[in-house]
Amino acid sequence: MASPTDTQPARRTQADRSAATKTRLLDATITSLVEDGYNGTTTTAVAQRAGVSRGAQLHHYGTKEKLVAAAVAHLAEQRAAVVRDQIAQLGAAKDTLRRTLDLLADFLSGPLYAATIELWVAARSDAALREMLIPVEAQLAKELREICREYVTSDPLLQQMTLDLLLGRGVTMLLTDWNAGHRAQALDAWAEMLATRNAPPTP
Repeated sequence: MASPTDTQPARRTQADRSAATKTRLLDATITSLVEDGYNGTTTTAVAQRAGVSRGAQLHHYGTKEKLVAAAVAHLAEQRAAVVRDQIAQLGAAKDTLRRTLDLLADFLSGPLYAATIELWVAARSDAALREMLIPVEAQLAKELREICREYVTSDPLLQQMTLDLLLGRGVTMLLTDWNAGHRAQALDAWAEMLATRNAPPTP
């Protein structure tokens, strides 16, 4: 016969509860940024959306800038890990380079990317936000360059040019009708150029 301790779920520690609260706050912040924009995102609204007390929100992230920066870092880490996992699943496929460009393009586009662009614009005139975002963006840029180094090209200049192309493409899609066909044409051309540059020299 099972003892009571065998059937009862393990009690969560304070660290577990704290981590869960932080995750709810970060997820709620990202949702708020996407739906309401930076100006419409408030710490009070985030706490309500996350289902936690205002005191808990202040305990973990005392300012809006810290909360937003932590949420962006949290999301970037998750998304970068997903991209790496997806690339790893490609194995030695002949079109790994081209498909990697697609995965990176997906990373740097869409509603989440739009929210990030809005944060960059806000940080231009918000010193506190800028101070919080700079290390977050620096870490993300480092991670993306490493992915490019491993799966796209060993040339540092072409790594940066690849990211510049994808960043610019992401902005363009926010403002114009640059559809999937246009994206495919641009990435096809860039992949072809990279493949040529990455090819070993002819003896």
